[in-house]
This record gives sequence, structure tokens and C-alpha cells, in this order.
Amino acid sequence: MLKIIGKKVLIFSLLILMLLPIVACENSNKEAQVTRTVDPNINVENLKEIHFAGGCFWGVEEYFSRVPGVYDVVSGYANGNTENPSYEEVCYKNTGHAETVKISYDPNIVSLKTLTEHLFKIINPTLKNRQGNDVGSQYRTGVYYTDESDQPVIQEVFTTEQQKYDQPIVTELKPLENFYEAEDYHQDYLQKNPDGYCHVDFSSLDDLNETASVKVDPSKYSKPSDEELRKKLTTQQYAVTQQADTEPAFENEYFSNHSAGLYVDVATGEPLFSSKDKYESGCGWPSFTKPIDPDVIVENEDTSFGMTRTEVRSRVGNSHLGHVFNDGPSDKGGLRYCINSLALKFIPYDQMAEEGYSEFMPYCDSYSE
Repeated sequence: MLKIIGKKVLIFSLLILMLLPIVACENSNKEAQVTRTVDPNINVENLKEIHFAGGCFWGVEEYFSRVPGVYDVVSGYANGNTENPSYEEVCYKNTGHAETVKISYDPNIVSLKTLTEHLFKIINPTLKNRQGNDVGSQYRTGVYYTDESDQPVIQEVFTTEQQKYDQPIVTELKPLENFYEAEDYHQDYLQKNPDGYCHVDFSSLDDLNETASVKVDPSKYSKPSDEELRKKLTTQQYAVTQQADTEPAFENEYFSNHSAGLYVDVATGEPLFSSKDKYESGCGWPSFTKPIDPDVIVENEDTSFGMTRTEVRSRVGNSHLGHVFNDGPSDKGGLRYCINSLALKFIPYDQMAEEGYSEFMPYCDSYSE
């Protein structure tokens, strides 16, 4: 009898041990729920959509979810000949569907042209029915549009990309015929499984913020009268901005400021420079590789003090800011904007929304040493 009980206990224990991994797996899946941070600058009432096929949709979804201006990316199956296909059917039953992602984006932040250009950065468009280690018609590449007016924009990118290859591009460019969302376990797959398979190279995202279009609307800012400026500015600020004076090197407020944020015209509040483009030049004044928007800066020839230099002023306020030189970091364009601290007001990153500059937050999230 004791032997029988002992065997039952042993069998029960083995069953418990076999079930533990299943329970652990279920718990880990629950813990792997993904909550993405939505860019507060995105206008959800102004969203457009485009569908990209770029091989296995896990990496394509994760790639475009990181692009500023993209609101949502959903993995699914597109342009096939069956309704509501399963993953197994797409893989093994010749449904004609391509693994595709649906991208919802704000065109005021990221353009369709930029999105399409980035698709070509992560695919080989000359390979038919194959990307990375994946082979099959479901892994073909394509751009599928729902708005007919998008076709010429996309075609322009295709034409430019073709010039880079001797072989013809086989990436499809077609209207979207149908799209069905993939199973839940495919959504945000790489967020849930960071070590999961991915054929996509994410390095081309590194310079996305550098090339993203930042536009400052001049109508939002105005220059006060001279009387108002004299009341608003300190004597030193007025001398620099209105009389082209220069503050002492190394004895100014922002030359060694390493905080993330936005630098605006002290006279008008117009955005001028981002902390992301600030660097230590050793000159003793705040130095930047570029303005946040090229249009906010006006350049003039300056022949004062027996030298020929390029003066920089603000667009709206016509405030004297400093000078621009050609001895900046070569990998950042080679320019050094040498700016007086007294011409600037710094808005810390965590105060930008409160101060009305939330739209520029994606471009001011770091300081470059």
C-alpha cells in the first residue's frame, strides 16, 4: 500500500513540475503587455495611412513604430485572395497575401515620401519573394496605398531608388485591395520578445531626427516695440540683441549648459536652437551645429573690427545672436553657430509643454557632448 501511495505522489509531483513551465509562460505573456508612448504632438484627427510589405512583419512593424510622427503600426496580411486568413494559411495554403504593416501617421510631422524612403532602407527591392532568411510569396515587398493622390509621391521615390540598382526593382506599387490584422501574438512581437528573429537593420533610424523636417511658424511670434523691449530685457540683453554687443566668453549663462531643452529668442520667444545640436566647442559661448529650422536664422556680412565674419540674427525679432563659422564638427555639417547667451532664453525639456513648445519636444530630447 505504501509503495502505491509513493508512486501516486511521485506521479503527482511530476505533473506539477510539467505544468509549472506552462504557468510561467502564461504569466510571462501577461507581463509582456506592451504600452507604447504616443507622441503628444500627433494630431489624431489628421492621420493618414499607408501599407508596407517588407518581408517578415515583426521587424517592419517595430521599425516604423519608432519613427516620429507615426501614431500606430499594425501587422497583417494584404492583397490576397482569401478572407480573414490565419498565419498558417498564409504560410502554407497559397492565399496570395503578403505580410504587411498598416501605418497610421501624421503628415504634418512625417511625410509619405520620408516613410517610403525608409522602407527602401530596410529591404532589398531587387529580391522577389524573399527578404532575409524568409522565402515565399508572403515575404514579397510592396507599397499599397488607399489614397490615389499618394501614388505619384510614392512613384517618385521608386524612380529615385531604381537609379541605385543595376537590376530592376520588383517591389510592388499597387492600390490596397484588402488588409486583415494578424493574430494578437504577432502584434508588437519584438517588444514582447526582444530576442526574437528580425531581418531588419535599425541603424538607419539613428539619423531620422537629424533629417526630420522641423518648421517654426513665424506668425506665432512678434517683436515688441523698442519701449517694450527696454522694459522686458535687461540692459545687457538689450545691448547684445539690439546693439550687436558681445558678452564675455566663459562668463555667460549657457556656454556649459548640458540640459535637454529648447533655446528661443529672448526678445520674441521664437525657437532657434535645440539642445540636441549643442556641443562643447571650447570657445566659451554656446555652440550649435545648426538651428532647429534653417529659416529662423538670417545671415549678414559683418566687417567690424577689421574682420570679415558672418553675423546671424533671428528672423522675427531681428535680434543679433552671434556669428557662424566653418570650424564645427565635420560629421555634423562643419558649422559652428557661436551664440551669445544673453540673446537666448532656455526652456528646459520638462517645461516645454507648459511653455507652449510641445511640438518641438521630439527634437530636443538630448544634449550632445
